[in-house]
Amino acid sequence: MRWQGRRGSSNIEDRRRMGGGAAIGGVGGVGALAIVLIGYFLGVDLTPILNGGGGGMIQSGPYEPTQADEEAAQFASVTLADTEEVWADIFQNQLGQTYEPTTLVLFKGSTQSGCGGASAQTGPFYCPVDKKVYLDTDFFILMDRQLGAGGDFADAYVVAHEVGHHVQDLLGILSQAQRGSQQGADSSAVRIELQADCFAGVWAYHAQTQLGTLEQGDIDEALNAAEQIGDDTLQQEAGQAVRPDSFTHGSSEQRERWFYTGYQSGDIGQCDTFGTRDL
Repeated sequence: MRWQGRRGSSNIEDRRRMGGGAAIGGVGGVGALAIVLIGYFLGVDLTPILNGGGGGMIQSGPYEPTQADEEAAQFASVTLADTEEVWADIFQNQLGQTYEPTTLVLFKGSTQSGCGGASAQTGPFYCPVDKKVYLDTDFFILMDRQLGAGGDFADAYVVAHEVGHHVQDLLGILSQAQRGSQQGADSSAVRIELQADCFAGVWAYHAQTQLGTLEQGDIDEALNAAEQIGDDTLQQEAGQAVRPDSFTHGSSEQRERWFYTGYQSGDIGQCDTFGTRDL
């Protein structure tokens, strides 16, 4: 992805130097609170891995970002700016509406959102209460080293997925979906997440055709990321049996397919995960 030296977004709230951490045991502490309160708005459901992992300490107190941290933050800012440009165009030309950008909150260790506590171990998420995306950029490292989903466009896919939730919120989809079930292969939660994947694919299509920022291999990186963070794959990697009745985000195959549907078409009309029986 061509991002170096390009314009970043002004809608960044940087809390990294504030620090703020907590002891985490399994999914205890702030991590458990975030999972309970944020629910299916998490971009990645790390619960299977967290349940099987040990405890530890996350960053607390004031923190000075490293050069790698700053580069990751700049990358996220450029990606966010690209989503703003693409979605502003789609809202104006396809929907006859004005796009209202989300704010990306960068934090280190833990922070508070309008949806409750957030920590590095819960993954990036969108909070519809304050209409902000929350991201500890260390998640990009986890994606690469622990989930096997490295690459800058894999990281861009994560940001675009969370912005997809914001688009759903602006269109009134999230408020309607909350009335449905929040767990299971055919749940509203899964349909919400797969649609956000599709919206991320729509963004990727326009990032290429409108901005020309994609490079060879980028889509493969995004598809690999979608595969690695499918509910079934996460459960298997945690040594658990695959339980579709516990899905919150969809299988690897579904996440890949819906992202690619958006990317191939560039049309949000192709992302109607609520109007199909074939998820």
